[in-house]
Amino acid sequence: MVGSRRTFTQNLAAGVKISGATKFPLRRIPPSPTTPLVTMRDLSKRLALLAFVALVCAAAPPDPAASPDYAALTRAYDALRTKDYDRAIAAFLEAIKAAPAHTATRKDLAYTYLKIGEADAARDQFGEAMKINPADFHVALEYAFLCFESRDDAIAYKAAARRIFNRIRESGDAVARATAEQAFHNIDEPLRTGIERWTQALATNDSLSAHEELASLAEQRDELELAAEHYLKAWHLLPDRKSLLLDLGRVRKNLNQLDEANAALLAASRGGEPRVAERARELLPERYPFVYEFRRALALDPKNTELHRELAYLLMRMAEKGEARPIEAEDEFRTITETNPDDLLSAAQLGFLYLSRKDTLRAMPLLQRVLAGTDEELASHVRIALHMPPKVYASALHSNSEPGTEARVMAEKSLKAGYLKDALKYLKLAHDADPVDFSVMLKMAWAYNMLREDGVALRWFALARKSPDAAISEEAEKAWKTLRPAQARIRTTVWMFPFYSSRWKDVFSYGQIKTEFRLDGLPFRPYLSTRFVGDLRRTTPGPYAGALPQNLSESSFILAAGIASAKPWHGITEWGEAGSAIGYLNHRMLPDYRGGASWSRSRGKGIGSETPGFFYETTADGVFVSRFDNDFLAYSQNRAGWTLAPIQILWNANITTDVKHQYWANFVEMGPGIRFHMAQMPPSLLFSFSYLRGVYLINAGNPRRPNFFDFRAGLWYALTR
Repeated sequence: MVGSRRTFTQNLAAGVKISGATKFPLRRIPPSPTTPLVTMRDLSKRLALLAFVALVCAAAPPDPAASPDYAALTRAYDALRTKDYDRAIAAFLEAIKAAPAHTATRKDLAYTYLKIGEADAARDQFGEAMKINPADFHVALEYAFLCFESRDDAIAYKAAARRIFNRIRESGDAVARATAEQAFHNIDEPLRTGIERWTQALATNDSLSAHEELASLAEQRDELELAAEHYLKAWHLLPDRKSLLLDLGRVRKNLNQLDEANAALLAASRGGEPRVAERARELLPERYPFVYEFRRALALDPKNTELHRELAYLLMRMAEKGEARPIEAEDEFRTITETNPDDLLSAAQLGFLYLSRKDTLRAMPLLQRVLAGTDEELASHVRIALHMPPKVYASALHSNSEPGTEARVMAEKSLKAGYLKDALKYLKLAHDADPVDFSVMLKMAWAYNMLREDGVALRWFALARKSPDAAISEEAEKAWKTLRPAQARIRTTVWMFPFYSSRWKDVFSYGQIKTEFRLDGLPFRPYLSTRFVGDLRRTTPGPYAGALPQNLSESSFILAAGIASAKPWHGITEWGEAGSAIGYLNHRMLPDYRGGASWSRSRGKGIGSETPGFFYETTADGVFVSRFDNDFLAYSQNRAGWTLAPIQILWNANITTDVKHQYWANFVEMGPGIRFHMAQMPPSLLFSFSYLRGVYLINAGNPRRPNFFDFRAGLWYALTR
């Protein structure tokens, strides 16, 4: 049978491990001094008996003749008896699809989710059951308690919990009313006193934090007019924080002030933090905004450049169809260029609009601003529109030298100036003049490589490596071997990273075999992957044998299929995959979804460099992992030091954090280290040793000390075919 709410709550309080995820005590709203010491957890325990009765009833065999979900429910209850919760959940979902109005099935599915620690999924099922039968006060109480415990969209869910408790204390049965009354009091009293306290604080100090806190408390207490007022005041104090516009839009939408809500949400969805923009788009209507909605949003957020530019392009398209006047788009671009002179794209577009109606007097200052700027591609469009030659080569056009020589000279100047597209034009002329000039071929290959057209670059490197000049052929050969794996139709990469940690007194090993498939014309590459995450401590008897935190060793082979961006964008590679994790200790198979983005940058003398010198490396990764309670983790690893041929002496500085604020995923560490790679080793084999001092940034629920020392020794090896 599925565990009751009482079992789940007690497990949370004890911080025990539930199906691979460690949970820690949830913070409850403390009672006021005049309130009896009955906490939210005490109230939730009172539902244990009701949960047990509901489960007993649900476990009764359904009537086969009257239940289209009979077969699925039979499989679900059989799976529960053997504690096969994954199979039970799949069967319950199948039963719900067959009979979506059966609330008992949803309740049992919710209790199953609670048994494996999936509180959000349980909350959603109780919510659906409550919509179907609002008079089931037991289900409503379960939903309210889980809403109060939610971390994502915490304010909205806490407000919903308060409303549900209020409804039940006024209309529920006697037992439900008693529970709801105490729960409502424990939520409402701190909110009321908090609103009074922050209102008094604002009377003496008009601060951003006071407005934000007061608005948050007012929204949770359903004092929505008060919340909207103070979210707006907080926004006026800090107009760069788009999250305040998101909060304002949400509150106004709940007030049914749809025009004002859409204005705030539209402003929040353009520019600012990506997560805030995404949440704002979810609350906006599915249709594209109207012009008047853009204008309302700009009245609220007049410095939103992205919003101005999008409206300007919309007006341009409407003007082409005769639905708007061209001057309206000009006005928007003019506003951008006046408030943000560094926006070269808007300056160029406004200049082109002026040129289209022969107003060169206004167009030229804007276009000259673009020509003097740093965006060479945009400047090239301006030169073409003005019928201008490339500015850095104009003086060389009068040369009396031979065409091939002149083209090589022009190409050299273009390469030094960084005008790669112009350099290619001259290199092609030089190649036409002398088709067997291998130095020109090599320069063309490097130019295409720097323009990220590696497929074309690979062909030119292949030609240049046939040069009779040893220096040219050697350079081309090395570049060709480096580029070839990335251009292959099928590419397999293997990497492994075993290391020893003195802190955990264990050897961990991470590795992956990934086969990618390159499909022409697509911006991504599909791939198949097998990952390994494991350690010795769980499989080797001894004084240190035992369980480790899940984030260090999942003891699994993870089989997955995914996609990754075909080319990095500004050094960023995005990826995502779905698969199954097969535990080699418990022999369980669990769904595994993960994805994210990675970025890296290095400068200076790399290991193995012929000359000594300073070096710096930094990597940043953001990763979503479903098995870590749908958590999103971010890592930044930084190293700087001095390279002495095969050895690097370095300093480490690393930081890890996550969105769920779990203690094990929030820490910083730094300390000295050394890496070396001998000439006799394979090219990608690297040994490293580091001694790190670490500090946890969050210690709530941390069973260990807030800081630690760790000596790590490991090796990295990778191979691509």
